[in-house]
Amino acid sequence: MDYKNILCTVENSIATITIHRPQALNALNAETVQELNDVVKKISADTTVKVVIITGDGEKSFVAGADIKEMSTKNAVEGRAFGQIGQDTFTLIENMPQPVIAAVNGFCLGGGCELACACDIRYAAETAKFGQPEVGLGITPGFGGTQRLPRVIGRGAAKELLYTGGIIDAQEALRLGLVNKVLPQGELMAAVQGLAKKIAKNAPVAVQLCKAAVNRGINCDVVTGIAYEAEVFGLCFATVDQKEGMSAFIEKRKANFQGK
Repeated sequence: MDYKNILCTVENSIATITIHRPQALNALNAETVQELNDVVKKISADTTVKVVIITGDGEKSFVAGADIKEMSTKNAVEGRAFGQIGQDTFTLIENMPQPVIAAVNGFCLGGGCELACACDIRYAAETAKFGQPEVGLGITPGFGGTQRLPRVIGRGAAKELLYTGGIIDAQEALRLGLVNKVLPQGELMAAVQGLAKKIAKNAPVAVQLCKAAVNRGINCDVVTGIAYEAEVFGLCFATVDQKEGMSAFIEKRKANFQGK
């Protein structure tokens, strides 16, 4: 896939998307968001891809935010349109059938923090910094930050970050539950790839349905969520992978999942 600001590779059923604007600390301008939107749609439709990794180019920044220079010239209509394409893109990421892991290798601010929150799992380098500093620029988060951040770390902690525009380090992000694990910079990608391989070994349809059930349940009452879980649980018994997985367990051998 050939893009100006996005790098994408697929190896061993794992897709790695890299935001590639090192000259701007991987900040998200409109062109980059549109490219990200396009690549996410293509990967979502690729049934050979089992897990997705999103990271930033270099060791300094995951995504430092949206491109402030570009945003500074927008009027209200243009600002809303920019926010909408960002929201649409991050919602696509959140709803990708494949699990998505953020490898946060540096600054993860504004749109970067919003991008990370749209991912299923977040691993961070020790040097990573997190925050939603938009209020210091006279704006609110526009790519989903006021909605996803409270769902990830809770209302009180999210409101403190949103209202103050404060920046936190990786250890505080870990304490708040914003990231799953903190590692030395040199070990980050190996750890993320190892996690992706663990996930990829399992029955793809079952993993995808787990993701769908969690995402659906987060946004509804528990009774509705449990009812949806019952539906996807039953659906698993119509798959080839369920037969293979249980047969392999009984026969004490490694399962050979087909993704169907």
